[in-house]
Amino acid sequence: MAKPDIHPQWYPEAKVYCNGQVVMTVGSTKPELHVDVWSGNHPFYTGTQKIIDTEGRVERFLRKYGKSSEQSSGGKKKK
Repeated sequence: MAKPDIHPQWYPEAKVYCNGQVVMTVGSTKPELHVDVWSGNHPFYTGTQKIIDTEGRVERFLRKYGKSSEQSSGGKKKK
């Protein structure tokens, strides 16, 4: 059993506000939570995320660190 008078007040129906609107209810130690971003307006979850990759990361990595076809074939011929 929990010790009396040492735990914060628990609010099982705490309201979460985003842009002045209630977006969900959760359990919390505060009766109201005000957030800027939640899963309903975050670009990753809404599908509006734009992935900008003008120069491919893999191609850039291979060009910088990868071996070209000449280097990987050995370069020098063995007799």
